[in-house]
Amino acid sequence: MNKQINIKKMATTAKTATLSMAKASSQQKNEALEAIIKNSKETQEAILQANRQDLSLAKANGLSKPLLERLSLEKRLEEILYAIGEVIDLPDPIGELLDERDLPNQLTFTRCRTPIGVLGVIYESRPNVTLDISTLSIKSGNCVLLRGGSEMLHTNQLLVEVIQKSLVAADLPREAVQLIASSERSHVKELLQLHEYVDLIIPRGSAALQQFCREHSTIPVITGGVGICHLFVDETADLERSLQVILNAKTQRPTVCNALDTILVHAGIAPHFLPRVIETLCTKGVTFRLDHKARKLIEDPSCYLAELNDWDTEWLSLVLGIKIVENLQEALQHIQLHSTGHSDGILTETAQNAELFIREIDSAAVYVNASTRFTDGGQFGLGAEVAISTQKLHARGPMGLKELTSYKWIIRGNYQVRT
Repeated sequence: MNKQINIKKMATTAKTATLSMAKASSQQKNEALEAIIKNSKETQEAILQANRQDLSLAKANGLSKPLLERLSLEKRLEEILYAIGEVIDLPDPIGELLDERDLPNQLTFTRCRTPIGVLGVIYESRPNVTLDISTLSIKSGNCVLLRGGSEMLHTNQLLVEVIQKSLVAADLPREAVQLIASSERSHVKELLQLHEYVDLIIPRGSAALQQFCREHSTIPVITGGVGICHLFVDETADLERSLQVILNAKTQRPTVCNALDTILVHAGIAPHFLPRVIETLCTKGVTFRLDHKARKLIEDPSCYLAELNDWDTEWLSLVLGIKIVENLQEALQHIQLHSTGHSDGILTETAQNAELFIREIDSAAVYVNASTRFTDGGQFGLGAEVAISTQKLHARGPMGLKELTSYKWIIRGNYQVRT
């Protein structure tokens, strides 16, 4: 598994390949993406077989149920390939003029969108990320070094072979997408130090992985994807429809970062609304962590008294925290204290409360009367996503094509000199 790998050489060849990718035409890049779809379909059974092999090894090694769910491509590959088609249909961001101005000195200034360069993406248990990131990197004219977890090595090796074959078919450099096919953590640390060749690090995975990258990287790091997501159910909310939103946000896919972790319920509706929440979600296998006020109202074997650190836990499973609050202000304070800045929302029929929530909650995605499960590149109309950034610089929320670009200033003159 851990064959001799020269990370610096991979980064050097990726840097060289950026010259070809930056000048590639939209048609060329789309041809590569169309080839990925075609070659993936032709290799589908082999890809799924490699994925089953990874799943079998991961189960034997005790990988957790949420990570096993993320690892599986079963019944998901077709959806992933469909998303590549959506990216093909999106406008090419490279070369887009962001603004233009003429100054009194007769100089014309324009800002032009350009690729970032070489991306280093480190991720765990998500082979769909291999296709998503490669697709967005190719379309945005970037190169990428992928380092997936050892639990998906066989899947990733086959996927990257398909991607590289597709690049070559479009007369683009195969080095534009490379896989660090090793489980050695020393290779991650080495990658994080290659600032001469790599322009941006994007870790997708646990808080521990992101902390490791922040501490050891000499390259800018975009972190995110750790979501402790909240919904506040206001006193004026449509409770019947709110129940369906909560059910969707918690159970539609509980192992992902935009799944619901905590609901905050206004005290005025808690006595009659909470029993309905428990009854409805119990049928889906959800268990609950209740604060003292909620626990006094509910006696059910699926309910446990919440511990202090439960409010700071990203469950990634069928567990839901429930807290009763006296008013909107208490809900805001709880979210501001415990949110990771990913996705938080309010369910209300009071426009004033909705606007106050929007102003005071500074998360990457703020919802009014909708499920947090919409925080996703495809759902945002971006085709796919590289990651969901919870930072405030450069990119925030789902990172699609435009979030993988920078810009340069172009100044046109008539031999002016500065006086």
